[in-house]
Amino acid sequence: MKAIVLREHGGLDKLRLETAFPDPAAGPGDVVLRVKAASLNYHDVFTRRGMPGINLPFPVIIGLDVAGEIVAVGEGVRDWRPGDRVLVDPIDRVDGGLVGETTHGGLAELCRVPAHQLIRLPDDVSFDEAAALPVAYGTALRMMRRIGQIEAGERVLILGASGGVGVCAVQLAKLAGAEVIACAGSPEKAQRLRDLGADHVILYTEEDFMRAVHAKFGKPARRRNAAQRGGVDVVVNFTGGDTWTRSLRCLRLGGRLLTCGATAGYAPPEDIRYIWTFELQIRGSNGWEREDLHELLDLVQRRRLRVLIDRKWPLEEGAQALATLENREVVGKVLVAS
Repeated sequence: MKAIVLREHGGLDKLRLETAFPDPAAGPGDVVLRVKAASLNYHDVFTRRGMPGINLPFPVIIGLDVAGEIVAVGEGVRDWRPGDRVLVDPIDRVDGGLVGETTHGGLAELCRVPAHQLIRLPDDVSFDEAAALPVAYGTALRMMRRIGQIEAGERVLILGASGGVGVCAVQLAKLAGAEVIACAGSPEKAQRLRDLGADHVILYTEEDFMRAVHAKFGKPARRRNAAQRGGVDVVVNFTGGDTWTRSLRCLRLGGRLLTCGATAGYAPPEDIRYIWTFELQIRGSNGWEREDLHELLDLVQRRRLRVLIDRKWPLEEGAQALATLENREVVGKVLVAS
């Protein structure tokens, strides 16, 4: 079969298209899918580069998010049969492991996964929509609803709003009834975010987002009886790096900072004075649960949540597709299909 294969860590050139990679076979408890769509995430960039403490079983096919059609079932598989439309939960919650990292992922014509990782697709949810959901939208839903508990009337500042997690976070905040301030790097991205419902957009390439928040909403007040509280109720920051301390300074007294990643650096400079002075809450959110994926499918099926797809690339150009994500040239999700 054709597949995008990683045989060692490094740059983009380490992702190679191989046209005769061995076809997977369905072992006991497994199914084999014909991949209809796979979506890329920044985690795939980290997998290619290499991450401290994670040793990959080279060679590996990247691509965590996979949707497809079953073509073969292994011994002992009871509830699935060839022709079933399915989404894969990338996390193996029984035996451990992660699709596209410890086992082969979706940038291939075929993909083998344990049957217990499958979720049945409703007929009116497309393969493209489904493949975009688990990592990015699942992470956003858990962070915004379960951990962040966004409420109606709150002001929510979202950094990195044009990526996969960000576009979902914008929509979930609006569904909750919040006032959304989204950060974007270009006028084109800004317009796409307004189309999704963002009430305000800050172009961080033209102005400092902290100063923009202070100018529009006032500086946070330290006193509980202050007439103008200033700042925002929630900051969503999964970039880290040099945005971290400025994010803290955007929060009102008692505000919440939500984080689920650190695409710009995981060891940012810190100033904990803002945390105690303004009694801030730092809430971490890690991944998603199976129930989150079912909720997302329901939201998409009822057309309450829009899956924003930047572009769908052919499998042969999977490495270039990842480059557009790495270079932050996309709005929403990047898909690959054979």
